[in-house]
Amino acid sequence: MQRIRIRYAKRGPLRFTSHRDFARAFERAVRRAGVPIAYSQGFTPHPKISYASAAPTGTASEAEYLEIGVQTEVDPGDLVKALDAALSPGLDVLDAVVAGPGPGLADRIDASAWRIELPGVPTEAAAAAVAAFLATPEVPVERLTKQGRRSFDARGAVVRLTVGAGGTAGEAAGVPAPSEVTGVPCAILDLVVRQTNPAVRPDDVLSGLRVVADLEPPVPPRVTRLVQGTLTASGEIVDPLAADRDQVAIAER
Repeated sequence: MQRIRIRYAKRGPLRFTSHRDFARAFERAVRRAGVPIAYSQGFTPHPKISYASAAPTGTASEAEYLEIGVQTEVDPGDLVKALDAALSPGLDVLDAVVAGPGPGLADRIDASAWRIELPGVPTEAAAAAVAAFLATPEVPVERLTKQGRRSFDARGAVVRLTVGAGGTAGEAAGVPAPSEVTGVPCAILDLVVRQTNPAVRPDDVLSGLRVVADLEPPVPPRVTRLVQGTLTASGEIVDPLAADRDQVAIAER
């Protein structure tokens, strides 16, 4: 069995697709694309598809990952084209590599980088809130989970939080705000968080900004995961597929 690791994106309105909905859509795409997917053994065989650290519903992402097992060898480039054509626009397959030896996908992901656009929030107000957040050793927030309401620290997992160049909603990063508001200030936050338990999400950090600085965006923010992977000592995040590409490059020498 060959294992293929895939990077895909959730864009535009498809950011509201839940992980369960995406999983169903991806299985249908696998069938439509004629991928020779491998199945588990037993009375109820399931396609061999495993997901790594899915983004929360409502957030866009340029860096979602999954791994599939196939019964016969396939070309990763051809697989990207076939799966991308079989999925709805906005669920876009971007890259695929043959899995090499070593740690699995989940073991190669311990941090994420996010862009948070805040329509209606001036850059100066966002910068003051960020400074207050970073100066606070611990920022307790609450979130409703399957186990009930849970309180945890939103500050400890934050590696970096900065305010990027702002603009007006609709101009920021070339992406319209979800509320379609135009002509208003739009602060942009650049966030890097470690994967912890419980996971600290961008909405938790926004809750922390509300706690320490009473920062309350007037309309829902637009949140996009840009990168996820292994955090280095220098603060960079290494693509989890990089090691597999390096393995192929070495084998081809």
